[in-house]
Amino acid sequence: MSIWWSVHLRREAASVPLARRLLIGTMETAGVDPDVSYDLSVALSEACANAVEHGGDGARGGGSEAYRVTAYLDGETCRIEVADSGPGFGAVPDVRPSRADAEGGRGLCLISALADHVHIGTGAGRGGTVVSFDKVLKWKKDPSLLTA
Repeated sequence: MSIWWSVHLRREAASVPLARRLLIGTMETAGVDPDVSYDLSVALSEACANAVEHGGDGARGGGSEAYRVTAYLDGETCRIEVADSGPGFGAVPDVRPSRADAEGGRGLCLISALADHVHIGTGAGRGGTVVSFDKVLKWKKDPSLLTA
């Protein structure tokens, strides 16, 4: 089975749970194991939160008001991409945990811990940051898509 979707969301905190619910609903309908769905939804929430916080184009005084989330469930793998139009990274970001007393800086580390593969890069030809990650899927016994 192959399912994919892409959605453009406003850079607002309220968009993060919306993306998460869309992913969980898709995976539940496809019959993905709830533990795998949860891991990917937490990783997606972190990537979206980063896009909301850091994804604007500083050159335009606040810049782009949207970011894009794309999810691919293809065979045994789920791949998720979160792309923004912010300034991007000057160098490969550090994915080690931040200090225990830091207020932030744990998102990329958490994504790396929850996914099988993580890639952080620049959007081709348009700048910004693209965080993509994937995970091998496990299936529950009675997927609702097959029993509907």
